[in-house]
Amino acid sequence: MPSRRRTLVAVFVTTVLISLSFSGSAQTAEVGIRDYKFEPATIAIKAGQTVRWTNLEKRTSHSIFFVGQGGLESERLFPGEFWERAFDKPGTYPYTCGPHPEMTGKVIVTE
Repeated sequence: MPSRRRTLVAVFVTTVLISLSFSGSAQTAEVGIRDYKFEPATIAIKAGQTVRWTNLEKRTSHSIFFVGQGGLESERLFPGEFWERAFDKPGTYPYTCGPHPEMTGKVIVTE
């Protein structure tokens, strides 16, 4: 491989690695929704982080409903859709699925 080509490949690989380190940001935690369950059901994050819920079902819609916080509820998430919420204050935030209240989860936010 000529020297110029090796340099371009090295620059490309470095750029990709830098991009991956920023896109996999620790600021967003992931919760999947599959088989009528939140996975993981309990997630611990630091204040200032965001949680993203993604509907991984094939046919069912879900929502994320925080009963204790004035009834905050996401819109319905259809398969493949996601919803995010930032958590700025430490505490425990239990939630359910609006249409399926037997589905429960909890976000634990630390300082």
